[in-house]
Amino acid sequence: MDIKQLIYFLTIAEEGNISKAAERLHMAQPPLSQQLKLLEEEIGFVLFERNTRRMQITDAGLLLQTRAQQIVDLMQTTSKELKDLKEGFQGVLSIGTISSAGETLIPQMLKSFHKIYPGVDFRIKESKTSEILELVKRGIVEVGIIRTPFNLDAFKCINLPEQPMMAVFVDSFLDANKPYFSFNELKGKPLLFHNKHTNNIEEACKNAGFEAKVKCRIDDSRTMLNWASDGMGIALIPKDMIDLVSDSNLHCREIKEETLTTRISVIWRKNHHLSTPARYFLQSFTSEKTHQQALITIS
Repeated sequence: MDIKQLIYFLTIAEEGNISKAAERLHMAQPPLSQQLKLLEEEIGFVLFERNTRRMQITDAGLLLQTRAQQIVDLMQTTSKELKDLKEGFQGVLSIGTISSAGETLIPQMLKSFHKIYPGVDFRIKESKTSEILELVKRGIVEVGIIRTPFNLDAFKCINLPEQPMMAVFVDSFLDANKPYFSFNELKGKPLLFHNKHTNNIEEACKNAGFEAKVKCRIDDSRTMLNWASDGMGIALIPKDMIDLVSDSNLHCREIKEETLTTRISVIWRKNHHLSTPARYFLQSFTSEKTHQQALITIS
């Protein structure tokens, strides 16, 4: 039994058909059938029932499939790590990020990372959370930096500290002398907020006994803050985004509403081998100097 035979076997198991597996492997069908026969003879078990049009994997085949996948993954990981060791710590790290993190968190993290690992190059793509999730799923970017909430099913993540929702406004809307606001003080006020937070904000309004007066929903947080500065309404925005626009006319006060709390999450795909640059980049988020409350489990 060798690694090539295991790859052949895994491909047959995935395709459920010898001819399709041979096509995927760019080889003729007879040699592939012969390799499967030799493997079965070596281990002493039938791996597929061949009495139907689609080959049915046996119990022994299922066991081998699990172990073979682990062996192949380990071989690939070892090969990659040895290559990194031989060539020095270098490579390309692809990151998808929401625009707010792209302007605040990412520059800080990459500057620190580059000082330690100057051989790593970066490819950064800014987009909205839903698109970044898809890019990470498809392997187009290896690491995503997004804002909660999102569906965790396909991802592992690092959760950074929670951020309260802030009301950002000019004098004519709210009392700037108050240190914070309860959510019901927004009743009847024109609100500006990100499309991502629509459901949570409208639900919070409903729970407070009123319907949101939505002046604008938008995907661009900087534009939202500029409109708040122009007096169009009260911008509702997570605390870590209020520095996107510097304007002395704006007041920022926390809204005491736990259901609107959000946080930045750094994500990567489950059951996916991370490149060495990606693993070290993720580990940098546990730095006590930068994010004392970050939580991470990398595997």
